[in-house]
Amino acid sequence: MDLYTRNAFDCSKRTTLNYSTSFSNGIRLFNKKYRDSIYAVYGFVRFADEIVDTFHDKDRRVLLEDFKKETYEAISNKISLNPILHSFQNVVNEYAIEKELIEPFFESMEMDLDKKKYDQKGYQHYIYGSAEVVGLMCLRIFTEGDTVLFDKLKQPARKLGEAFQKINFLRDIGSDFHDRGRIYFPGIDFERFTEKDKQ
Repeated sequence: MDLYTRNAFDCSKRTTLNYSTSFSNGIRLFNKKYRDSIYAVYGFVRFADEIVDTFHDKDRRVLLEDFKKETYEAISNKISLNPILHSFQNVVNEYAIEKELIEPFFESMEMDLDKKKYDQKGYQHYIYGSAEVVGLMCLRIFTEGDTVLFDKLKQPARKLGEAFQKINFLRDIGSDFHDRGRIYFPGIDFERFTEKDKQ
């Protein structure tokens, strides 16, 4: 079982290295004892994101629903034959990452299946589920069960996740608009994108 679990964590690490140079470089700055767990979180969110952003010739809603069901089964059973989910469930169970952080993430992924424009409320809701809760999952790992420290750092961790997501939005403006028809920023018309809008 140890070899299987080690292999699962290696799959999550390889997924991180393949998909994100910046995130991979960032993880190298962490204490070694945290790295595998952070790779596991990243692998999980990356696979869900791939479903909604990449597999356009498949039924993405069914794929996402299956992935969600498999995630909760893996957490409950403490095992999965999907190595990404096996490493993720291991981290969720070890650090007591609550379902209240996982469920909003899936809600945001589901929003990406249909929603194309966001008002301010929807924008904040999406960012919370797609990024802030990921920061909070990582914070659960870093604080190692210290709930006082977790509560102290919770708001800064959310703001950091929010900042990362907004940077991603800025980076992906072109592909989100032209390839996916999405406009995350409220009140912005990308057909008439002015310097004032950019500011």
